Amino acid sequence: MADSFHRVLSAAEVPPGTKKAVQVGDRCILICNSNQRLYAISNICTHAEKPLERGRMSATWIACPTHGARFDLATGKALNPPAVKPIATYEVRVVDEWIEVLIKEVAT
Repeated sequence: MADSFHRVLSAAEVPPGTKKAVQVGDRCILICNSNQRLYAISNICTHAEKPLERGRMSATWIACPTHGARFDLATGKALNPPAVKPIATYEVRVVDEWIEVLIKEVAT
């Protein structure tokens, strides 16, 4: 199966300063509208394996609500302990007012 973009939400469903979790296949992805940009990241913290959707979001990062680990929205990099592993990030685009996320298929 080839890499492909998946339509996940209407752009109107994620106004500036908000975030919304979506399921794409077996992946739980968090769409974030921050700092005049859309980001698509894994919704699961790499430290506590808890959802990030209820975490505090700034212009460039999101914090896990469980232990406060922060992750860069653009790169997924863990910015402070207790997290050390990055979260997955996904390419995102808007087509005809719909948010689409690129899912890259893993070769087996």
